[in-house]
Amino acid sequence: MVPEFADSPAEPAATPDDAGTGRLRIGVLVVAYNAESTLQATLDRIPPDMRSRIDEILICDDASSDRTVDAGLAWRQANGAIPTTVVRHVSNLGYGGNQKAGYRLAAERGLDLVVLLHGDGQYAPEVMADLLAPLERGEADAVFGSRMLQAGSARAGGMPLYKYLGNRVLTSVENRLLNSTLSEFHSGYRAYRVAALAELPLEFNTDDFDFDTQIIIQLLDAGKRIVEVPIPTYYGDEICYVDGLKYARDVVRDVLQYRLTKVGIGTHRWVPADPEYAAKEGEGSSHTVITGMLAALPPGRVLDLGCSGGRLSERIRQLGHKVVGVDGMEIPGVRDRVDDFVLGDLEDGIPEAAGGDFDVVIAADVIEHVRYPEKLLRQMVEVLAPTGQIVISTPNFGHWYSRGRVAAGAFDYDRRGILDETHLRFFSRKSLRRTISAAGLDLLQLEYTGLPLEVLARTDRWTSRAAGALDRRLVRLRPTVFGYQFVARLRPHHAGSVTHHG
Repeated sequence: MVPEFADSPAEPAATPDDAGTGRLRIGVLVVAYNAESTLQATLDRIPPDMRSRIDEILICDDASSDRTVDAGLAWRQANGAIPTTVVRHVSNLGYGGNQKAGYRLAAERGLDLVVLLHGDGQYAPEVMADLLAPLERGEADAVFGSRMLQAGSARAGGMPLYKYLGNRVLTSVENRLLNSTLSEFHSGYRAYRVAALAELPLEFNTDDFDFDTQIIIQLLDAGKRIVEVPIPTYYGDEICYVDGLKYARDVVRDVLQYRLTKVGIGTHRWVPADPEYAAKEGEGSSHTVITGMLAALPPGRVLDLGCSGGRLSERIRQLGHKVVGVDGMEIPGVRDRVDDFVLGDLEDGIPEAAGGDFDVVIAADVIEHVRYPEKLLRQMVEVLAPTGQIVISTPNFGHWYSRGRVAAGAFDYDRRGILDETHLRFFSRKSLRRTISAAGLDLLQLEYTGLPLEVLARTDRWTSRAAGALDRRLVRLRPTVFGYQFVARLRPHHAGSVTHHG
């Protein structure tokens, strides 16, 4: 959405001398909707010593039905010492959409730090310097003002009891599911490093009020540094546009979506993607099953196709095997986890530089990523030693999740898991057996793994164990429906045959 500038935007406060001086340019993003009666008074509360440090104020009027934009222009005219840009969106973008537009504008204006201030005056401009201090010291990527850090201050400041209790309950749930320790998830008074925001996929975030929750999740996922500072609580006669029950439902949904997306269930692009496939550590996971298969073999030479960051290779090396890893991209640290690393796209075949005469070739979650898995399987045979074996794992398209998506007419690709958007082929048990046979291989062993539930409940071991036990029982009862992945041990057909001469 292209904003409508209500007036010519102010010139950036930076001068050529700012470049390279180390001075951080500070901006204030004011999100406003129907704030005609409160906007000017809110901005007037910015302390004089803080005003002298602000490089630009960005007032974003989200298509208000009142004269909010006029109030912003009047304040700008009366306070010419502070460069101020007033923007009116031609249509309502929503609370989250208004922030997205504002952060883009902050980046365009060359700001280094940005404070989010609400135009209704609910958050205290008087303590703005407290939010900026950790950022200016280089101690944080985001600073949140918390009304809960000082015991009793929220209620003393007029926060209604039902909002206080809802805040505490939701924050507790979110901390538990995200393994975080924030005192409050629901304050809208924040300051960010603009460069940190640029690293987050904000364009995929909601435009609704749970935008603030999604950005917390993204910051935590990216390992960004979050600092909280106490702020006073103020509840006046401002109009609240938030539907409390819907908001509570949305933020809980966001946290669950994040957890599910991390194991490949659901399509939610606001959740950052991992460049590296992590090691699957859970009991009965595909990596655990593969490691168990190799533990039963004497130490030998192993080729790990699609090794990613080498996490599985590292576990295999600990068993005494020598591992050559192959992948289409080099993840930092992979060479420390393999004996030799070869860069190569498996669509073009196994690179000659990988060598041959391997005792085991592993393709963990690989064959679904190539157009012709039968061809790749035959190439694996070519680099095997005479008595060598192949171990592969691949998702089960017959799993209840993908079956349900198709039956409901809701098929789409996900970021990870069975319906991973990079998957080119899908396998049921029947089609996997057919593919193995077509490649001239015999199936020696077929195992089924359950859902990677340890990712969903890292902070609740009892829940994780109970859910895992139930899932494993269901996998045993109906592996074609509840098995999340297949793990197959193979050998070339000729290796098991006997040739009679004479």
